[in-house]
Amino acid sequence: MAYEEINERAFGWDDEIKNDGPDYVLLPEGDYLFTVTGFERARYEGGAKLPPCSMAKLTIRIHGGDKGETSVTHRLYLHSRCEGLLCAFFESIGQRKHGEPLRPRWDELVGAQGLAHVGVREFTKKSGPNAGETGQSNEITRFLPPPEPKAAPQQSWAQGAF
Repeated sequence: MAYEEINERAFGWDDEIKNDGPDYVLLPEGDYLFTVTGFERARYEGGAKLPPCSMAKLTIRIHGGDKGETSVTHRLYLHSRCEGLLCAFFESIGQRKHGEPLRPRWDELVGAQGLAHVGVREFTKKSGPNAGETGQSNEITRFLPPPEPKAAPQQSWAQGAF
């Protein structure tokens, strides 16, 4: 993964630290605009539901308007069992039209924008001082197609009517 943030740097052992980082925002379930902010090629080693395959690890910034913004990690598995999910993602960001074949343009993902349904996932914390407690995080449950462009208003007059 390339680190291109202007203010990002490695710390020395004696450097001063002060930035607490952004406050954590949990968005309520709903449909939100998003921007892909990171893309990494990875490998999924396989599991009970899916055999080993290539995987795209995406960092996605979800724009909640006055509710705030949050980032999630989303994985796209490059396997025929997940083809519908891949198609939905690429349709959402405008690289694909519904029903048409597509060869993904992976180098165009960062900066791409789309629409997704975001849910709230509950989990049990596995480590740290709060191990065993229940936590919540946002997750993308499905990618949505871009909204249909609004048609130009129809003129309701006949030529020569004026």
